[in-house]
Amino acid sequence: MSEGRILVVDDEPQIRRVMRATLVNEGYEVEDARTGRDALDRIHSEKFDLVLLDINMPGMTGIETCREIRLVSDVSVIMMTVRDTEGDKVEALDVGADDYVTKPFSMAEMLARIRAALRRTVFHSTTGAVHVRLGNVEIDFRARRVTVHGKPVRLSTKEFDLLSYLASHPNRAIPHEELLRAVWGPEYGEHLEYLRVFVNRLRKKIEPSPENPKYLLKEPWIGYRLELPKR
Repeated sequence: MSEGRILVVDDEPQIRRVMRATLVNEGYEVEDARTGRDALDRIHSEKFDLVLLDINMPGMTGIETCREIRLVSDVSVIMMTVRDTEGDKVEALDVGADDYVTKPFSMAEMLARIRAALRRTVFHSTTGAVHVRLGNVEIDFRARRVTVHGKPVRLSTKEFDLLSYLASHPNRAIPHEELLRAVWGPEYGEHLEYLRVFVNRLRKKIEPSPENPKYLLKEPWIGYRLELPKR
C-alpha cells in the first residue's frame, strides 16, 4: 500500500531523478514536473498528498506556483530553496507552504519533513465539540470543513490542524512549543516563525477583522488561544 502520492517540482533533472528513486524506495508514489505551470496542470487533473516545490525555477517561480496551488488545493507543500534567511522562510510560508527545507539537504532530513507534512492529526476536544460557530464562521471538525457567511473557505492541512488543536483546548493559552510539537512534530518546537505565519493566515480567513482579532488571540510570551463565544 502506498505511503502517499508526491509531486516533485524542480527544473533540475538530476534532483528529480534522485528524489524519485529515493521516495519510491520509501514506498511513495512519485510524479514529477519541470515547471510551475506543468505542476499546476498536474494538480488540476490528479490527486496528490504532497508537493515538493523548488522556489528558484525559471518562468513561474515556486512562490508564484505555491500561491496558485492554494487557490485550488489544500495539498501539503514543502518548499525547497538554497536561500536560508528568515525572510525567505516567511515568504514561502506566507504564500501557503506548510514547511521549508534548505538545499543541500540530507535525504534523512527530507524524509522526516515529508512524514511531518503528511501527518493527519485528529485532536479530541475537551468540550466534546465537533462543530463550532465563531460569529459567521462555522467549523466542522469531523468533516474538516470551514464556511464563512455560508461559503466554503479552503484551509491547508496544517492550518486546519492548528485550528483543531486550539479548539481542542478552548479559552486556554497554549504555549508555542506545545502547539508546534502537536501540529508539526517533536522536532519543530523552536520554529516560532511557523506559528506567526500560520496564525496570521488563519486570521485572514476566519476573523472579521484580522488586524483586531477576537477569536485567535496572542498571549504575550506564552503562545496563543482560541476564544470561543460563551453560550
